[in-house]
Amino acid sequence: MSLGDEREASGGYGGTGQTRTRLPEGGGDVYGGARRGGRSSSRSLVTVVGVVALLIAAIAFANRGGDDSASAGADENQPNSSATAASGARPVQGEAGGIPAGFARDEQGAQSAAANYSVALGSAEMFNTARRHEIVNTVYAPDVAAGRQADLDNAYSSEEFLTNIGLDKDGAAPAGQTFVSRIIPVGTKTTSFTESAATVEVWYTSLFGLSGDGSTNPVSESWYTTTYQLKWVNNDWKVTDFQQKDGPVPVGRDQRASTADDMTKAVEVYGGFTYAR
Repeated sequence: MSLGDEREASGGYGGTGQTRTRLPEGGGDVYGGARRGGRSSSRSLVTVVGVVALLIAAIAFANRGGDDSASAGADENQPNSSATAASGARPVQGEAGGIPAGFARDEQGAQSAAANYSVALGSAEMFNTARRHEIVNTVYAPDVAAGRQADLDNAYSSEEFLTNIGLDKDGAAPAGQTFVSRIIPVGTKTTSFTESAATVEVWYTSLFGLSGDGSTNPVSESWYTTTYQLKWVNNDWKVTDFQQKDGPVPVGRDQRASTADDMTKAVEVYGGFTYAR
């Protein structure tokens, strides 16, 4: 995996790129259907009657008897919600270097590890040398941590890179501005699993930029999916490699962007989370 994948200028783990959404021309629905104008009163009446009929049918179905085999057959056609359903299992047992640690040796544990490691690797703390070393040594497997640390030191000490994102040579934000770099996992998926190795995809949104008056790199939102290669070592899941790709990117709503002051206050007030999976 190239160093550019770890910290590329286009975004991801603190990338500086902005995700733009082009709305379709002609007033079409962005998901393929055409936008329609106001319905006539007759159409509204038909809709109401249809909804009532569906409710009556649903109530009748819920109250009717039937054998279990019919219900089982219907359930087989329903989406599998196990990826997001609560399992009741404790997701993590402790912490190391300020990062959750001691994940279970199962699929949920691997997903939890990948999500939490995403948060740490995409944080503003990665721009502090001492803290970066601690994070890398915590989330990466020992046999790859040293090499990864050297690559990251080269990337984060690049004056060109730091200048492009508005930071000084020490990775600090200009006076009166706040540097924001956060990853918020949206979902995880295990694509392969054994007791010694796992591959986990993490879909997330990231916030990156400088909030404050005079910022030339305002905080923007991007979407990525990162595939982590994990292995079980020293009684925990550790990262050995990962690959990142853009998206899936949702359609942006027509919401007014917050002021620089509001964004700064939000970053200072709201902390992060520990993810179950």
